[in-house]
Amino acid sequence: MTRPEFDTLDQALRAREGDPSPALLFEDERWSWAEHVQASAARAALACDLRRPGPFHIGYLLENVPETSLWLGAGAVSGATMVGINPTRRGAELARDIAHTDCQLIITDSGSRDLLRESAPALAREDRLLVIDSPEYNERLAPYANASLPARTVEPGTMALLIFTSGTSGAPKAVVTSHARWCFIGRMLSLVQGLTAADVFYEAMPLFHSNALFVGWSPCVYVGGTLALRRRFSASGFLPDIRKFGATYMNYVGKPLTYILATAETPHDRDHALRIVFGNEAAERDIERFRTRFGVPVQDAYGSTETGANVTRPAETPPGALGRAPEGTVVLDPETLAEKPRARFDAHGRLLNAEECIGEIVNKNIGAGFEGYYKNDEANRQRLRNGWYWTGDLGYRDAEGWFYFAGRDFEWLRVDGENFSAAPVEAILARFPGVLLCGVYAVPDEDVGDQVMAVLQMEDGTAFDAAAFDAFLAAQADLGTKWEPRYVRLAATLPLTPTAKLIKRQLRAERWECADPVWLRPSRGQALRRLTAADVTDLRARFAARGRESELERR
Repeated sequence: MTRPEFDTLDQALRAREGDPSPALLFEDERWSWAEHVQASAARAALACDLRRPGPFHIGYLLENVPETSLWLGAGAVSGATMVGINPTRRGAELARDIAHTDCQLIITDSGSRDLLRESAPALAREDRLLVIDSPEYNERLAPYANASLPARTVEPGTMALLIFTSGTSGAPKAVVTSHARWCFIGRMLSLVQGLTAADVFYEAMPLFHSNALFVGWSPCVYVGGTLALRRRFSASGFLPDIRKFGATYMNYVGKPLTYILATAETPHDRDHALRIVFGNEAAERDIERFRTRFGVPVQDAYGSTETGANVTRPAETPPGALGRAPEGTVVLDPETLAEKPRARFDAHGRLLNAEECIGEIVNKNIGAGFEGYYKNDEANRQRLRNGWYWTGDLGYRDAEGWFYFAGRDFEWLRVDGENFSAAPVEAILARFPGVLLCGVYAVPDEDVGDQVMAVLQMEDGTAFDAAAFDAFLAAQADLGTKWEPRYVRLAATLPLTPTAKLIKRQLRAERWECADPVWLRPSRGQALRRLTAADVTDLRARFAARGRESELERR
């Protein structure tokens, strides 16, 4: 079969006009491509009539419901720029996101309308909102039910999306995505994965995030497959959904595989049609566990919303490595611009020259795809320096050229004069029996530099045993001498972005003064014990005695 080639998803959707094949599945609803395209045309006509002077930007604050896909289609065929609004943002932060991206119209539901009224009253005027579960919405749409697709097709260079970065370390930035880039990603992924119109794409990742938009919605529209929507991710709902919809492809980002694997095993875990699981940031141990349990290989890759650099993981990737990158992707010293020396390991796999070999992952091939941040020249200058794309991620390479991830650029820790990153420490702590999720981050030392703090979320029914944890750490040959956590926080739940990325800025701000139980190691080599109120008072007094109180006020 000859695969059609499109330069924009506008072209791909127009090619589906009148197509009776299935396009969208949601709960017990079914939409054909003919219905999807017609509904998108209706919404595009409404949006065009409501358009005001200025940027044609439409924000959407929605769960993964049919209206989300229909409005994405409306943006694709009308040339409007769709802005995914993060529902976990609140107050001034939410208002800032909407104002910053110049949204002149917002698509939402009644629940989120209340959030908008509370957080951004000046931006939540009824004349700027379309509330999809209100009678007024249906009344406004009714005159456009039979609208034709816009006469003018969309140019490839038109801005299609503004996608906010996750904001785990600071204010999110709005990443510009053109129609050409959005379509190109869908085309390339469909080719690499062998996706066709016969595939059913299971989409439980939020559709305001790049993972769902780039590796879920885009390839599905490109090949004319079927999109199976889940309102929001559910670990317990994963396998029933896969079976119900006959899903053959699933994308993920962050920790979903961890949560799925925490559900009870059954003898029927391989009874499904799923054949491809593709995403990024899965825990290495979960990739093999998922394949073993469900019989589906997991293809985990390194990437970002900016798509400025990528690393793929072939089957022969060594344990702990990210994979290989295209020519021109290197690890640089940001000060000298020199390439970092290759990593060296001891017999136990412990990295011997972290300070020497860890640097920033940089793509010297500037044509990689980054199209800039919206109205943020300073962030653009930081990303594009010396004509290269700087990822902001730390990494290193071994003698054979394999890339290893060492954390984000804000995940450096400096303990007793030694620099290291959080990622390898997290990989070790994840091996402790009963750990569901974990994170490692820097908290201030009373004298100078940092101390290591870890947060653990244990599996249901598993109690944390501090003595067993200490014994486990002592037995890990690859644990660096400065990596042992001084503080361990035990959390029932972790602060996560909607794509299950750990929000470390919040954890760092709360430190040991939090509602969760915390264990303290009074000094190196001593056993962990429960932190008490007296310990907290003593710690504050020690910071004050050393003139470092300001370290405890930083957020």
